[in-house]
Amino acid sequence: MHQPYKKRMALAFLGMIVTAATEPLVAYIFKVLLDHGFVEKPTFPLWLVPVAVVGAFVARGASTFLTTYMMNWVSTRVLNTLRRQMFNRMLLVSIDFHASHSVGQVINSIMFEVQQIIEMITKLFTSIVRCSLTVLGLLAYMLYISWTLTIVAFVLMPLMMLVVRLTAKRLKKLNKDSLAVNAELTQVIEETTRAQQVVKIFGGEDYERSRFEQRADNLRSYSMRLTSTFAATVPVTQIMTACAMSVMIMMALIQASHNQITIGGFISFFTAMIALLAPLKQLAEVNGPLQRGMAAAEAVFTLIDSPVERSGGKQLAERALGKVDFQDVCFAYPKQDKLALNNISLSVAPGETIAFVGMSGGGKSTLVNLIPGFYAVTSGKILLDDENINDISLISLRRQIAMVSQHVVLFNDTIAANIAYGDAAPDRERVEAAAKAAYLTEMIAGLPEGMETQIGDNGSRLSGGQRQRLAMARAIYKDAPILILDEATSALDTESERAVQAALDQLMLGRTTFVIAHRLSTIERASRIVVLSAGSIVEVGTHQELLAKQGAYANLYYLQFSKEAPVELI
Repeated sequence: MHQPYKKRMALAFLGMIVTAATEPLVAYIFKVLLDHGFVEKPTFPLWLVPVAVVGAFVARGASTFLTTYMMNWVSTRVLNTLRRQMFNRMLLVSIDFHASHSVGQVINSIMFEVQQIIEMITKLFTSIVRCSLTVLGLLAYMLYISWTLTIVAFVLMPLMMLVVRLTAKRLKKLNKDSLAVNAELTQVIEETTRAQQVVKIFGGEDYERSRFEQRADNLRSYSMRLTSTFAATVPVTQIMTACAMSVMIMMALIQASHNQITIGGFISFFTAMIALLAPLKQLAEVNGPLQRGMAAAEAVFTLIDSPVERSGGKQLAERALGKVDFQDVCFAYPKQDKLALNNISLSVAPGETIAFVGMSGGGKSTLVNLIPGFYAVTSGKILLDDENINDISLISLRRQIAMVSQHVVLFNDTIAANIAYGDAAPDRERVEAAAKAAYLTEMIAGLPEGMETQIGDNGSRLSGGQRQRLAMARAIYKDAPILILDEATSALDTESERAVQAALDQLMLGRTTFVIAHRLSTIERASRIVVLSAGSIVEVGTHQELLAKQGAYANLYYLQFSKEAPVELI
């Protein structure tokens, strides 16, 4: 634990000790007042009474404030630390993690489940430590007044612990299931918010409403089960306490009749016993947050302990030439036996443009995702400038690559920030040059704040073509020697495509470019076209060469292009 944490935790602990000490102190003041103030003539100055009473409560208030403040100081920083660790791990995990964990699950873990852990820590430390100290102090004072009466109070503790133990197992399971349902509800809200256009155009309102209501009802059901299980603990504890109090009052009356206890001693004992109820109740209630925290901790530390992408590797000293070689590359997705890619061998010269075509599921996207190291090859190897990419640091490798896909990802920031994304010290001239090369100048000029215009969530304030060109401007700004275009113009209409094609030509110039299922104009301009089927290369050649072969590519071509020349090759 860091030194500032230790000091503040020590201060919080000191506050708890003082708070606990004031409980028996108040009971003792009542004993002195009754035995030496009411039963007989006061033997102390009367001004001491308000000083003692007010002083005790001032000390209690100050110590309670000190404990609360210091615990909150520590807990909020622990919360931020955990969230930073989770967010940093989320940035470092492999693509496969995001394939197996929904957005809702990740958001739920970082925002809500980690909060449950902090509440558990706060409740555990504050309630258990402070209440335990209070209970010990009051019990010690009660032993001092009457050990026989205190024995009855000791009977209460093991009985209460038995009740807590019986409910703990059920509470933990219910909390774990509740957190899972909460993550599902978060996922529904996130998906529905993100997919508003799809929901509206396909009439999915009733379906989404049904999904939401089902999960909301499930969450409410778990909440009610938790409440009923947890709430039953408190009255049972109170009933046991009431039984103990009844027995103690009877015994006190018997002792008083034999002059074994004074009226002041009995009232003081009874005051201490009443004061004992609150900390005992809090100790009983700590089980709920404890089990919620334990269930949440599993999800939080599953994320924190998730395996990260490989680290280390050689740092490339300069800009790569862009020569890429695939040597007998085989790949299977994690937990799958079937190969998605089988014996892929291909040599790509610097500056060459390679177009991958084929039916859906042929392995085009899988193959290009291996180049930036999103996945590691199962066997074989991929070389960059004759260097195995597994021996190159992922950060250094990815500096050599720019990517534009059909699923454009933009950030809720300015146009300039999106173009220079990833650059800690953006060059304004390069930003403007990239925007101009992507034919964004006219659009930007029409905006009230120009380059500093906020584009909304994932560029929601821009048209599809503008978003695509902004993604291209980002790739132009990066100026990487290797370019991956994953159906980058599929969202564009014919007019927008013509506006972007010149930018694409400029972007591809002098770069090793991998193109997936581009339109006819890009396919024809490719240095070579690689036809993939079921994870294997079936044909390689130029557009004219493959048409002349009358093979797989020709079949695709004639299947996809009619006399009116439809522009998409799937």
